[in-house]
Amino acid sequence: MSDMRLITCIVLKGKGDSVISEAINAGAQGATYFTGTGTGIRRALELTIIPEKEIIFIVTKGEQTEIVLEAVKKGGNLDKPGAGFVYVTKVESAFGFLEDYQKE
Repeated sequence: MSDMRLITCIVLKGKGDSVISEAINAGAQGATYFTGTGTGIRRALELTIIPEKEIIFIVTKGEQTEIVLEAVKKGGNLDKPGAGFVYVTKVESAFGFLEDYQKE
């Protein structure tokens, strides 16, 4: 499959479920998430931000990327300072979308 993107979203602990729910409602087939610890903005801006984060990976087909990205921004309240960070990268190749499997 070609023209795929990886949406990587880093949000405050506890926001991951909302991000994933919004992404799936927008057409994403699924997501992978894990926890981590962040630094940076709280030091630079002297904000009180909890360092525990949830990191979410969502692979999308090119045509659905913007729709899912907007849903992720909504689910994580990413329009607010200090709420998180999201970025999109091109995926060179992958296997595992439901249509990749032949019906027997």
